[in-house]
Formats: sequence, structure tokens, C-alpha cells
Amino acid sequence: MQQITASQLKSWLDDSTRHKPVLLDVREPWELGVCKIAGAESMPMRSIPVRFPELKRDAETVVICHHGARSFQVGLFLEQQGFTGIINLYGGVAAWARDVDPSMPTY
Repeated sequence: MQQITASQLKSWLDDSTRHKPVLLDVREPWELGVCKIAGAESMPMRSIPVRFPELKRDAETVVICHHGARSFQVGLFLEQQGFTGIINLYGGVAAWARDVDPSMPTY
């Protein structure tokens, strides 16, 4: 599975010449209430086994969680289901807050 840093993701999102990835946030709803990357779709990790058919198998999808561990596990699961464009946000929203948006609340 590919990994992307928060800074690399920010550059991608800011690049108007590139197609935007799907941002899939697998954290719990209460976590999203604290902080969230704009445009991210919520699908808590526990719901992935039932809800993954809602996702496009060939879409470039950046999976996001707090520190990158849950998103990595979800990414592996999605790859096992035949998804081809899965990318893990290395360091999760904690890295985003540290490296991209220091004003983002943390927990």
C-alpha cells in the first residue's frame, strides 16, 4: 500500500491540475467532532466491512485516521477486497495538524 505524508497530501489537494482523491476518514464520529480534514467522507472503521461496497474500487482513496494505524488496517482490508488506489495518510490527522494546519484542534 502506498503512503502519503500530510504535506504531500496538502500539495496534491492544492494542485488544480490533478484529480482530487477521495478522502476516507475512518475515525469515530466523536473524533470528527474534534477535527477533520475538509472534504473527508466519514466511514468509521467498524462500519467498513458492511459499507465498503459504497466506495469505488478504482478511485484514488486516501484513508485517514488519528495517527495512521487504523487507516493502514482499513487500507489493507480494502486492497484485499480488490481496491487498487488505496493510499494511507502517514501520521493521520495528528500529522496534518502538526505539518499543515497548526490551528487544527488536536486530541
